Amino acid sequence: MDPRARPYRSVLYIPGSNARALEKAKTLPVDAVIFDLEDAVSADEKTNARETLAQALKAGGYGTRMKIVRINGLDTPWGRGDAAAARMDCDAILLPKVNAPEDLDALAEITGDIPLWAMMETPRGMLNAAAIAAHPKLQGMVMGTNDLAKELQTRYRPDRMPMMAGLGLCLLAAKAEGLVIVDGVYNAFKDVEGLAAECAQGRDMGFDGKTLIHPAQVETANAAFAPTEREIDTSRRQIAAFEEAKAAGQGVAVVDGKIVENLHVVTAREILAKADAISVLSA
Repeated sequence: MDPRARPYRSVLYIPGSNARALEKAKTLPVDAVIFDLEDAVSADEKTNARETLAQALKAGGYGTRMKIVRINGLDTPWGRGDAAAARMDCDAILLPKVNAPEDLDALAEITGDIPLWAMMETPRGMLNAAAIAAHPKLQGMVMGTNDLAKELQTRYRPDRMPMMAGLGLCLLAAKAEGLVIVDGVYNAFKDVEGLAAECAQGRDMGFDGKTLIHPAQVETANAAFAPTEREIDTSRRQIAAFEEAKAAGQGVAVVDGKIVENLHVVTAREILAKADAISVLSA
């Protein structure tokens, strides 16, 4: 499946050093896994984690799940070693704290043709989002909202208003370049209502999915970022009505008392395509 066409409803972080978690990820109904060599791994375990992860990926068993490896920054003692080893069996490399496209240039010199993803988690990264998104090897963006909140010195608010400017800049940049973009994590993994509300906000903003820190969050994210039965039904009826109107020489149709034009049909087809892709991955 084309990486840009597949769903990214749930993107779960898994520590690269945790063999048990690496094995469990093979059974979870997630669309993608970020195998983490950075924040989730202590300094004295970095090298061992790289080897543990390489062995797990070589063994396989992750099925249709997108396999993304988050390496340490190239300015750390482990980053270049991670990047050199990143030719392990993964689908993309995720670079933390991307501030400018030159950061991706430096990584691409090591990783070659492997698709790149960018962690967007610094004020400078927000301001350079358009240039970063235009990088020829970039496939997706991941919002690092915890680090961004730290850098902005914000207080926690359920509506995330202090981060809206940064989230919006990255969304615009990703959509302009046709990239995947997934929302940041929700830290209170036992708060199902709070997670559902933040997922709904992210979905309404245009994010493709949400990064997760615990398997208990997967079901909520999968439901929030999937088309609803009502959306699927409406999309089918919009397409049928518009095709009927077009056959009659008309440029618009009416469904449920609302005008349906070609742009609505494009959206309807995208909704159905996403539903089909989810069905394929869930089979």
